[in-house]
Amino acid sequence: MRQARVIRHVAFEDLGLFAAPLAARGWTVTYADAGIDDIAAAIAAADLAVICGGPIGVYETDRYPFLLDELAAIEARVAAGRPTLGLCLGAQLIAAARGAPVYPGPRKEIGWGRIQLSLDGRHSALAVLADVPVLHWHGDTFDLPPNGMLLASSDLYAHQAFSIGSTVLALQFHAEADPRRIEQWLIGHAAELSAAGIDVPALRARTKNLRDRVESAAASMLNRWMDGWG
Repeated sequence: MRQARVIRHVAFEDLGLFAAPLAARGWTVTYADAGIDDIAAAIAAADLAVICGGPIGVYETDRYPFLLDELAAIEARVAAGRPTLGLCLGAQLIAAARGAPVYPGPRKEIGWGRIQLSLDGRHSALAVLADVPVLHWHGDTFDLPPNGMLLASSDLYAHQAFSIGSTVLALQFHAEADPRRIEQWLIGHAAELSAAGIDVPALRARTKNLRDRVESAAASMLNRWMDGWG
């Protein structure tokens, strides 16, 4: 069976809605926890590597030295064209691993919002997200790496998604976030939400209203991407 290795930086930012489509396709999924497990070995061994999100910055290697090994492993993997999916921090790590700057943006982008697809994005797996709000939850951003194809932007950030060839996909937003588990996000990021002045009850209600649309779109997007190389 093909092995999907998921690199997790905080416990609740995991595969989420992407778990069921992977299981349906017969993938075996294992997790490796950043700062504890051998992340570089997990990334190197995977048939598919999924790099999940987290509340740290790619540039904080002095505080979180494991990022150096993670970046090196991602760079080797992407250079070889091996299937890799980056989610939020994971997308930033892919960009940085390929030589693009990652840096704090002008403001936090937290909550549900639409993305604007580029021409290439409209012909990609992300086409199914054209009319479906996605969950944004970040303050950092990045420049496009060499050979990166821009797929999506938002009103606040020009770079929301990019691909490198058919096997590497980087999403700044959280297409994988499971609305049924939003409370974990609201608790786990309580300090960030408070500092950003986010209306937590409103975010909770918005999540509930979007649940069915988001679940269907996430599975469709992942399957379309995997159909392109798997």
